[in-house]
Formats: sequence, C-alpha cells, structure tokens
Amino acid sequence: MTEPEKTLRASFGLKGRVQSQLDQSYHSPLIDKVRAAGFLLKTGRVEIHLAREFGFCYGVERAVQYAYETRARFPERRIFLTNEIIHNPRVNAELQGMGVKILTHDASCSGITEKDVVIMPAFGVSVEALKEFRKKGCVIVDTTCGSVMSVWRRVESYSRGGFTAVIHGKYDHEETRATCSRASKYLVVKDKEQAVRVCEYIAGKGTRKRILEEFEKACSEGLDPDRDLGKIGFANQTTMLSRESIEISKILREALEKRYGAGELPGRFRHFDTICSATQDRQDAIRGLGEKKMDLILVIGGYRSSNTGHLAEIAAAFCPAFHVEDASSLVSREKIRHQKIGTQEIVATEGWLQKRGRAPFFEGIKKAADPLKIGITAGASTPNRVVEEVIQRLIAITE
Repeated sequence: MTEPEKTLRASFGLKGRVQSQLDQSYHSPLIDKVRAAGFLLKTGRVEIHLAREFGFCYGVERAVQYAYETRARFPERRIFLTNEIIHNPRVNAELQGMGVKILTHDASCSGITEKDVVIMPAFGVSVEALKEFRKKGCVIVDTTCGSVMSVWRRVESYSRGGFTAVIHGKYDHEETRATCSRASKYLVVKDKEQAVRVCEYIAGKGTRKRILEEFEKACSEGLDPDRDLGKIGFANQTTMLSRESIEISKILREALEKRYGAGELPGRFRHFDTICSATQDRQDAIRGLGEKKMDLILVIGGYRSSNTGHLAEIAAAFCPAFHVEDASSLVSREKIRHQKIGTQEIVATEGWLQKRGRAPFFEGIKKAADPLKIGITAGASTPNRVVEEVIQRLIAITE
C-alpha cells in the first residue's frame, strides 16, 4: 500500500460482501412495516407511534459500514478503534466480537505498528492524535462524519481571521475535543446559562478570575478574556439542541454589538449554522410526535449519546419521557430502568406505565378504556433492530 493510501476516507468497495452482516445485526422488517403503515402500530389497547425521523443517520451508517468493510479488507491484521465508533453499546460490542479492539481515552498508541489498521470514529479525533497515528505508519481508516468536518473547517477559518471560537458543546465529548484541537483559541459553553455569563463579561460585568475559573478546563491554554472575547466565531457540536444554539448565537452577537456598536459587528462576530441536518430532522420529528399528545414517550439510544439525550429533553416537555438503552431497560409492566433526563444518573422508576396524562396538552387523567398512546424515537446511533426489540418488549409487557 502506497503512502497516499495510508489514510482512507472512501469505501473499500466491499459493501456487497458485508451487507448481509449489517442487515442481520441492524435491519428490522418490523420497523419497515410500521413505517409503511403510517408510523403507527396498534396492538390491543396500545398505540405505538414512531417519530417520522429516528435512528441511524447517513454519517453513522457510513461509519459502521466502513468499519465492517475494514475487517473484510484486512482479515489477518490487528484493527483498532481510537474510540467507540458511535455511542451505541450494541454496535461497539458487535465490532469487538469481530476482533476490533477499542482503545481507551488516554491510551498511548505506542503499541501500534505499521502493520496495524486504525479506525477513526464518526466523531473524529484531535489533530494531535491523528499526527501520532500517522507517525506510526499504520493504515488509517477515517470515518469522521462530513457534518463534523464542516464544523472543523469553520473553526479553522475563524482562527485564520483572528477570531476566538466559542463552541456550544460538551467539553468532554469526543467531537468537541476534536473541534477544539482545530482552533487556535477557543472557549466551550455547555448551555445558555454559561453563555449568558460570557456575555455579561463582554458587557463589563463579572470578573476575569471568575471566567477563567469557570472555563478552566473548557478553554484554550493562555486564553485572555479581555483580549480574546472581542472577536468571536460561533460554532456548535453537531448534536446539540438547535434552538439553544440559535439563542446562544443571538445573545453573543447582541453582547458584542452593545459593547462595540453595530458598525463594528461585521469584524467582531461570525456565525455559521453547524447543527447536523439529521440532528435537526430528529429534533423536529420528536416535537411533531409530542404535539400528537402521547401518554408517554420512549427515547432509545446509548446513554453516552448526546443527540439521544437532547431528544429526551425535548420529549419531556410534552409528556413523561424515558431515555432507555435497549429492550432490557423495560424491566416489567411496573418498572423501567432509564437515564434521568439532563444527567448521567441511571435510575429505576416504578409505575411508569401509569404516568399518563401529565403533559400540558392534557386537562385530566385519561379514562381506563382509552388506548395507551406511546411515542417512540431513537437517537442517530441507534439501529432499527434495537428499536424493534424495544417495541416487542413493550407489546409483551402490556398484553
């Protein structure tokens, strides 16, 4: 293999060889059937409503397909993933079962040789990590999502223009860490509340010490708030809440305009919408589902999945919502295990099927004779097969 081929972003052309494996592990005839029936499945007294957009997005499908093709292309070589390919336990377990080893967050690449193959996940990797793997001379299969790479190009352009990248994201998320590595100066805000404090500082309130303490682990080394927050380029982790990103962009713009005047704004603020279209579609779809007045909503996906967590936040504004990982989370008719919305805490809730009629749309508890309307959506890293298993489990415990 020649040097230019050492880093690969295209398919090996082996989709036909791995398609049966992919279908067996992730495809669902039941989901196809429910889609064809208008995203509605009626069984007994239960109505199961699927969101119009859910589950695997193009970027995830591509990353998983390339990982399977890599195993087929290099059957005798050691293959490593720099991190989870996507945030879904089922998918990562399948790859590990094929002999693909996942490196830990802080793992050294010292054991990697030129004979090995290293897969970069859909979230991407930092510039520093990529350089280290290239030094090893190993084959690199880069499955980084195109939407993520679009964000990288934006923050790189900010750096060239002397702007500090203010990124709406989770600083400990792989994607955001990779994005930060492409910016000469950056500051990461996790939510609107943090962004407001940054805006207050721009307006002359608060102290430099407080800003540096709060963002100690979420800003570039040597960041000077007095100097570096005068020119801001806004970006976001692709899986964040789109409405919150829009709000944060707006208040940052307003803060700079108030401080420096409207005439200065073109040279002090830049913003390009970098929310992934698939993320946006799934967020719009869960709102559409919520407006249909569900009794409760199940949001299916890995507990480390950012986009799944945000879908659960949106759903919870309409009715009782539970972020579950898979079918095993539906313990029984009385008990469900789920991630508490807005936290990393895994909890068990009793009487979950009785938590009905509490959304703002309902005026009272529904009658016992009424059908139980359960909405279902899934994060962009959740296979249809996992959604199918949750539906089957739901039917089994409500019969």
